[in-house]
Amino acid sequence: MGNNIKKGALYIVATPIGNLEDITLRAIRVLREVGVIAAEDTRRTRKLLGAYRIDTPMTSLYDRIEDRKSSILISKMNEGIDVAIVSDAGTPGISDPGYVLISKAIAEGIRIIPVPGASAVVTALSVSGLPTDSFAFYGFLPSRSGKRKQFLSTIKDEAKTLVFYESPKRLIESLRDIGEVLGNRNVVALREMTKVFEEVMRGTVREMINQLQGRVVKGEVTLVIERGDKTPSLFSDADILAQYDELRKDSDSSRRDIIEKLAKELGIPKKRVYRLAAKHI
Repeated sequence: MGNNIKKGALYIVATPIGNLEDITLRAIRVLREVGVIAAEDTRRTRKLLGAYRIDTPMTSLYDRIEDRKSSILISKMNEGIDVAIVSDAGTPGISDPGYVLISKAIAEGIRIIPVPGASAVVTALSVSGLPTDSFAFYGFLPSRSGKRKQFLSTIKDEAKTLVFYESPKRLIESLRDIGEVLGNRNVVALREMTKVFEEVMRGTVREMINQLQGRVVKGEVTLVIERGDKTPSLFSDADILAQYDELRKDSDSSRRDIIEKLAKELGIPKKRVYRLAAKHI
């Protein structure tokens, strides 16, 4: 007889980044129905499973053992067992284990099914107040100042909003390096997102350093930093808004046409004019 066993699937399940209520109904159902849950830290995941009375068997899947453990999990899926992967918090594979297992599963022709949910990156961007039309996420900054400065210099001209994770112990040191290499940009620092002591701090790099002086920062930190500009505008926001108002007074054109005309005349991105006009309504 041939082997007619249907392969199991691999579910990529996003879990809360703090508040246990931030989990989808679908994620709860999937975690109950799969044959095994591969968890970055079984102790942390056990708290989540306990909160929702999920008794599915678990196995560890952290960085150091991911390669070896992935092969075992692939075997289970080839035998028809569904597997769910979860990280400590948020979406697996985003600065967390998952890449190796997913790559091997794809090579084996195993179906990969995303179960979307919480992500610290998207959560931070959503409240940052900085442009989100394009952004670049770089995970954790290098832990040593020399390497950190070297890395920051490679993205100095990046014309996208920048997002990093950072240890609270290195936060001030990293901000100093960011100020030195990237300049005194606007920055948003978010810690303990969705938890009891959630905090969102805003300001320039210098203002942020002053806010943090003498404080003991606790909890995971996500940094959102204003994007660079390879061709700095000669016009301030106030200049642009003044000319925008003048054009609106003297023209029957639509708002969109005025914005496009102004952007062309001043040689600046339309997105910048749109953003300012939207705040100016």
